[in-house]
Amino acid sequence: MTNEFTPALGPMKVLERAVYRGPHLFGSVPMVRFQLDLGSLEEMPSNRIDGFVDRLLALLPSVGDHACSLGHKGGFRERLREGTWMGHVAEHVAIELQRQAGADVTLGKTRSVKGEPGVYNVLFAYEEEEVGLLAGRLALELVDSLLPADLAGVRRLDILHKGLGDGPFDLERAVEELKRLERRVGLGPTTDSIVAEARRRGVPVMRLDDRSLVQLGWGRRQQRIRASITGKTSFIGVDTASNKDLTKSLLAQAGVPVPQGEVVRKADDAVRAAQRIGPPVVVKPLDGNHGRGVSTNLTEPDTIRRSFEIAAKISRNVVVEKYFPGNDHRLLVVGGELVAVAERVPAHVVGDGASTIAELIARVNKDPRRGEGHEQMLTKIKVDALVEDLLAFHGMTLESVPADGQTVLLRDTANLSTGGTAVDRTDDIHPDNACIAIRAAMTLGLDIAGVDFVCPDISKSAREFGGGVVEVNAAPGFRMHLQPTVGRPRPVAPAVVRMLFPKGRTGRIPIFAVTGTNGKSTTARMLSHILRQTGQTVGLTNTSGVYVNSERVMKADASGPRSARMVLRDPMIDVAVFEVARGGLLREGLAFDRCDVGAVTNVTADHLGLRGVDTVEDLAWVKSVVVENVDERGVSVLNADDPLVAAMRRRATGSIAYFTLRGGRAMPRFLRDHVERGGLLVAREADEGGGELVIHQGGRRRLLMRAAEIPATLGGLAEFNVANALTAAAMAAAHGVPAETIRLALATFGTSFEQNPGRLNLFDGHGFRVIMDYAHNPAGLGALGDLLQKLRPSYGRQIGMVTVPGDRRDEDIREMGELGGRIFDEVVLREDPSRRGRAEGEIIRLLSEGVRRAGMPGDRIHRVADELKAADACMALARPGDLVVLTPTEVEDMWRHVLSYRVRRRDHGDGRPAEVLPAEASSWAPRDPGAERPAAHA
Repeated sequence: MTNEFTPALGPMKVLERAVYRGPHLFGSVPMVRFQLDLGSLEEMPSNRIDGFVDRLLALLPSVGDHACSLGHKGGFRERLREGTWMGHVAEHVAIELQRQAGADVTLGKTRSVKGEPGVYNVLFAYEEEEVGLLAGRLALELVDSLLPADLAGVRRLDILHKGLGDGPFDLERAVEELKRLERRVGLGPTTDSIVAEARRRGVPVMRLDDRSLVQLGWGRRQQRIRASITGKTSFIGVDTASNKDLTKSLLAQAGVPVPQGEVVRKADDAVRAAQRIGPPVVVKPLDGNHGRGVSTNLTEPDTIRRSFEIAAKISRNVVVEKYFPGNDHRLLVVGGELVAVAERVPAHVVGDGASTIAELIARVNKDPRRGEGHEQMLTKIKVDALVEDLLAFHGMTLESVPADGQTVLLRDTANLSTGGTAVDRTDDIHPDNACIAIRAAMTLGLDIAGVDFVCPDISKSAREFGGGVVEVNAAPGFRMHLQPTVGRPRPVAPAVVRMLFPKGRTGRIPIFAVTGTNGKSTTARMLSHILRQTGQTVGLTNTSGVYVNSERVMKADASGPRSARMVLRDPMIDVAVFEVARGGLLREGLAFDRCDVGAVTNVTADHLGLRGVDTVEDLAWVKSVVVENVDERGVSVLNADDPLVAAMRRRATGSIAYFTLRGGRAMPRFLRDHVERGGLLVAREADEGGGELVIHQGGRRRLLMRAAEIPATLGGLAEFNVANALTAAAMAAAHGVPAETIRLALATFGTSFEQNPGRLNLFDGHGFRVIMDYAHNPAGLGALGDLLQKLRPSYGRQIGMVTVPGDRRDEDIREMGELGGRIFDEVVLREDPSRRGRAEGEIIRLLSEGVRRAGMPGDRIHRVADELKAADACMALARPGDLVVLTPTEVEDMWRHVLSYRVRRRDHGDGRPAEVLPAEASSWAPRDPGAERPAAHA
């Protein structure tokens, strides 16, 4: 069985799917999305398909009870009768199928896709990702099965069982498949209860494996759990608790009442030990659990021998100890506090004078509260050799017919996992017994312990009326307390979360998220540099990799949610800085539920025409996800100079802060109002030398530094890095970093490759200057061109490499070429290494069209497809005093290539300047032979 959506189902087609694991374009909760093309069904809402609504409500009546957009029970039934589209129907069916399988999900939405009639984004919440995906697929099959024959799919998905064929949809079987998958991938009741309480407290939750290992909190503040074992649980305590003889010895020394006992390895020794102790006795494995191999209330040598053999199958060392008469109780101790008490009753049946024991067991197992394993509050009773042996001990078999009202025990022990039941006794326990349980847990060094306590009456002191501790268990299950068979449920998980996160702590570390079209990487690196000055360990993700302080721990384009989660899992991290790119947002959403400070640098035309993002306004909608998910006590930092970004203040959460290059007298009215209200603004107040960076906050104006004092701005000339510094400073100031710390950090942030690879890196070792910058879109290349224009008096010719990723629109590629033609004196055009779906030579052809449009003469246009050979071509063209600009895709390879490049020169020997020759390794066409040669270069 697979959870992949089929691409076609009757007239409906699934065009794409996504699983959002964090906040996303459509909402803030994790959701499954599939894009559905209704085909011919676009013209046929539910009320126009003959009998469809009645068939749906007959098969799945509870789906009609959904409130839907009408906000009251039964709202969706009304929508069905009025007429709604099949995508909307599939959304509600997917939700209801999950609810039938036990999930608590209600949220869904269906939205039409702009510009594509009949295509809808269908979204619904999930608890377990795989279950949600399967529910979506089953929902499509169910809807299809109810359509008339001329509209339904030609074939079934055949998802449930081979041979299901084209018959009626088997709802019961579908729900059972979902339940089976939930049992396989879902958390057990103990882990699930702790996770639910953590989320209620605002503690972030991350699942670390496909079992029950869960991280609560982030970075250095995280805690980990697996069921009721926590990161604080003592290994010595667990090991000690598994040794029942050592446990009793330590407890006895601490004054805890325990039964007398001995450890034996032979059956005859067990009999002799029982005689010394005095019957009745209990025989159990030394290191067993869940009641396996335990036999109680034994008096006869034969039964003691037989019980020894049963226990010896589990452990070579077997304990024989005094049997405490009374009732079996489980006392749950968490962090030195008694939080719940349950009296456990062994699996049993009660005779009716007519039914066999086998029939009575089958009847008990039909109780809807009983399920397989831990899926329900009770577990089904399984008939095995231990049950048959116990019946035989009492002279019965499975075919025996007990008298009416006769109780027949099927287990010696009262574990819920073997079919037992539980009665809550938390309010009944005597204080002495509570103290005994707490002392037992602390003596073994367990932060969470299940203390097995046997006594005639839990409301009376065991020190006076007999009884005591027979066992102490690490990793106790919570199910008997969360869902007792009789009595009040006890919410025990809050005690665990309080222990792990005392005094209201949430385990969160500060998160800074930066998005935008350009400047994200440099801003994130500047901010990381600032935060490191505070003495904290910073986790940084960007397009170059994942960093812990200055150490790169993973090389990759790490601007997506997977890399961010890597940082949040790192136990060394005090604070996280994430570059958030468009791709990850569209694919998975954010890696976190909310951030402390979110910033949008700018929004310009890039990646348009991809994944439904067709306009700059669409792109702004994508980028705004970051500031829409800032904590209510956090800060959204917006570029006041970009109208699309400034407008995000209407959707952004937290308080609003701005940065601007138009400070001082040029400041717009809305920023003056913002400052007068005490809002945070970091502004560049311009004058010669790049101007001054000023912080306005709380009605105060503070000079931060001159822009020229920031090495990355090249004396204040690189205005895009001035803007990046403003963004980083605003984010830091929003988090309370002192201005002095911000100033020191920015004053030591330069353009070196080591500090900011691929962003305005300079090299002067070849007799000409090389600038390496990633400029990969028109806005980025245009900003670089503005800097180059300011630098032009200092250099001879400017020779530039121009390329663009192949997934950009034709007009974007031509625009890049035109910009290159206007900026540079000589231009070398190259291909993007992957071409991203473009034919070989197509990118260069489109760039050439743009360069010619700029009026560059054909003999100054050079074509070299390979990236490194294109770099050779640029550098070979250079003469002393020229400026070469390289725009790499593979940043590190390019930088190594620049450093290792060898310039060849021809010395004429007659006083003339040496002639620079092409490097031997390069082979490139020196000119575009087919180009027109304009009269003048624009």
